[in-house]
Amino acid sequence: MKKVKAFRALRPIEGYADQIAALPYDVMDSNEARLMVKDKPLSFLHVDKAEIDLDPSVDIYDDKVYEKARTNFQALRASGKMIKDESDCYYIYQQTMGGRTQTGIVACPHVDDYLNDKIKKHELTRADKETDRIRHVDTLDANTGPIFLTHRPDPELAAITSQWMAKNASIFSFTADEVKHEGWVIDCADTIEKIASCFQRINALYIADGHHRCASAVKVAQKRREANPDYTGEEEFNYFLAVIFPSDELFIYDYNRLVHDLNGLSEAQFLDKVKESFDAEKADKPVKPANKHQFGLYTKEGWYCLQAKKGILDDSDPVERLDVSILQKHLLGPILGIDDPRTNKRIDFAGGIRGLEELERRVKSDMAAAFSMFPTTLDDLMDISDAGKIMPPKSTWFEPKLLSGLFIHDLT
Repeated sequence: MKKVKAFRALRPIEGYADQIAALPYDVMDSNEARLMVKDKPLSFLHVDKAEIDLDPSVDIYDDKVYEKARTNFQALRASGKMIKDESDCYYIYQQTMGGRTQTGIVACPHVDDYLNDKIKKHELTRADKETDRIRHVDTLDANTGPIFLTHRPDPELAAITSQWMAKNASIFSFTADEVKHEGWVIDCADTIEKIASCFQRINALYIADGHHRCASAVKVAQKRREANPDYTGEEEFNYFLAVIFPSDELFIYDYNRLVHDLNGLSEAQFLDKVKESFDAEKADKPVKPANKHQFGLYTKEGWYCLQAKKGILDDSDPVERLDVSILQKHLLGPILGIDDPRTNKRIDFAGGIRGLEELERRVKSDMAAAFSMFPTTLDDLMDISDAGKIMPPKSTWFEPKLLSGLFIHDLT
């Protein structure tokens, strides 16, 4: 890596982290966000989704939204509820959910590592979503939403992190939505140097979640480079905010599929076509796939267990061997006519954290069928990224989500 640097974070003062922290802007719509901030004047959603403080008739991409975000951000900074560290620090952000803990380093990678493919991607981005966050970052002059990055395990970095947490008090500790969030400041120059050296020898970082935020942060840096042709590469705008986790601590949930109709087929006709590529057996209970290439199918007639036949598998290609690819290539596309799951309105998706009950509920209300998936693995994600390939849409669902407002990176 070129550099993953310590920085001076803007962060909540003691006792206010739980009041300021908020879920990422892109996991809820504006109406849901309005309900979430009721009686929460300090919630960072007032900054990240500022349309909630404007009339609902205002378009979410209107200039007024970005100006409101700036006004709200300035007011939060002036409230005395946040401080900015006086020297560069690394930070630790630990999350515990359902008995599982993941511990990451909050730091600022260099944009050149993204541009030179040392920070690897596995998803395509949409121009409209990029433009929104470019305007947001540019207007606020800050990275407010951290990028979720991962790397292959590094024992020395893990040991440094564990030792620091054992010897030092946390700066916040609270539970929200059944997730415990804790943070530490690493302000020792010797420890900071050791962490920087660990990151320097790590060959690559991988975007787990936040492709749009990452692409937007990099494009803001490129804009500022154009405006400052004498830039050195060390200005703050050359770095962006991230939380970086070892891959062996992360967990990917299944990302399940639902379809509105059977493409004009009766259920019997549909199952006959499915059996050309999959072995299918009726199940007497909900099917949560236990292995790769196994799928659950739920229709109004109940659950089925599907197993991909060996003849349709291609283990030589890291994308083609994904279960989401197999289902798309051999069932959703040819049988149900869902050509592009990014744009086709006949398909919907449900994160596995909602459980199989959500699939049953949707089929009983507004869907014709649902497919439960075996989760994509971290090795799959990194192999595809290393190969320079792109995952199919909605391949991964990470939980818990990184909260915004706990650590903010100023660009100047």
